[in-house]
Amino acid sequence: MTSSVFTGLTPQAPDSLLSLIGLYRRDPRPGKIDLGVGVFRDDHGATPVLEAVKAAERILLDTQATKSYLGPEGDIGFLDLLKPIIFGDAVSHEMFGVQTPGGTGAVRLACELLKAAKPDIRMFIGAATWPNHTQILDELGIETVTFRHYDQRAQRIGFDDMMAALETARAGDAVLMHACCHNPSGADYSLEQWAAIAAVVARKGITPLIDLAYQGLGLGLEEDAAGMRLVLAAAEDGLLAYSCDKNFGLYRERVGALYTLTRDAATLDLAASNIRALARTNWSMPPDHGAATVRIILESEALTTLWTSELDAMRARVADLRQRLAKAVPLLAPLAGQHGLFALLPLSPAQVARLRDDHAIYMAGSGRINLAGLTVDTIDTFARALNACLQGEPA
Repeated sequence: MTSSVFTGLTPQAPDSLLSLIGLYRRDPRPGKIDLGVGVFRDDHGATPVLEAVKAAERILLDTQATKSYLGPEGDIGFLDLLKPIIFGDAVSHEMFGVQTPGGTGAVRLACELLKAAKPDIRMFIGAATWPNHTQILDELGIETVTFRHYDQRAQRIGFDDMMAALETARAGDAVLMHACCHNPSGADYSLEQWAAIAAVVARKGITPLIDLAYQGLGLGLEEDAAGMRLVLAAAEDGLLAYSCDKNFGLYRERVGALYTLTRDAATLDLAASNIRALARTNWSMPPDHGAATVRIILESEALTTLWTSELDAMRARVADLRQRLAKAVPLLAPLAGQHGLFALLPLSPAQVARLRDDHAIYMAGSGRINLAGLTVDTIDTFARALNACLQGEPA
C-alpha cells in the first residue's frame, strides 16, 4: 500500500481534443484531415508567425532594457493601446485594465471577482459554449443557468431562448456571452439582437461578462465589437475578457487582458484593488513578451497597417472556406451567415467516429470543426464524406 498523499486524488478524464491530436498524428493514412484544434491555419496547413509580429519581436530584441517584473497590472501601454480597438472612442464608464495569461486567465479572473463580490451570483450562459467556461464556473462554485444558444440539429441561433432566460434573472446576476465568432457554433447575434440584449441587461440589472477572443476574424475589427459595445454601454457594470492569441497569432505567448467597467470611480477603485489581489495569488506577475510585441505593433502606424492587412487575409481565407462548405453541403447552408473559425455540424458522436474511422477526418466528438483545417484542395473530399455520412451512405 502506498502512503503517497496523491492517492486521495480522483482520476480526471483526459482532454478530448488533446487525445484527438494523438490519434491524428498516429494515423498513417495519406490525405487525413485535422479539423479539431482551434488555431488558424493557412492553405498549407501551417499556423504562421505574422510578419508584423516578427518585425515587432526584432524591435523588442534590440530595445528591451530589462527583464524585471512588469507589476501586477502588466504592460500599461499594451492595455491602453487595445482600448480603442476594443471599445471604440466613446466610453461612458470608468475603466480598469489588467494583463492576463491569455483569454482564459481573463475569464478566470473575472469569475473570481464576481464570486467575491456576490457569493450567491448566478451566471447565465448559452449552450453549447467553450468548455473552459463551464469548467471555471463549476470549480468556483458559481451557479449556472443555461439557455440554448444554438440548435445544432436545426442549425439556427436560439435568440428567443436567451431572451426568455434573461427575463428570469435577478438584479446582480451575470451573463457570459461571446462577442463574436462563437465557439463552438460560429453563430453570432445580429446587431438588432445585441440591442435587444442591451435593453434587458439594463432593465434587469444584469452584469455582462463578454468574452472577446476572436476580434477581427469574423466581419472585421469594428464590426466584431459593435454588438458587445451596445451591451456594455447599457450596463451599470461590465467585464470584458480579451485574447490576442488568435488575431495576433500569439497562441503560445498567452496574451490576454481583463477590463472592468463601472459608472463610479470609487467603485472602480474597490474592484481594481480586488483584481490586483486576485491576480497576485493566481500568477503573481503576468508574462511580458507577447504583450510587449502587441504594444510595439500598435505603437507603430506601419506595423499596425501590416497587422490589419494580415488579419484581413486570415479572415478572408476562413470566410471563403465557410462559403465553399455551405455550398457543397446543402444541409450546411446556414454556415454562410455565420462567422469565425468554428462550425457545429449536426452530427452524432457515432457519425463523428465514422468520419474518423472510414475517412481519416478528425473533429471534436461534439461535431465542432475548425474550418481553417480545410484547404481548397481538401474541401471537396470532406464535403463528399460528410454528405455520405449525413445520408447514411457508403463513400
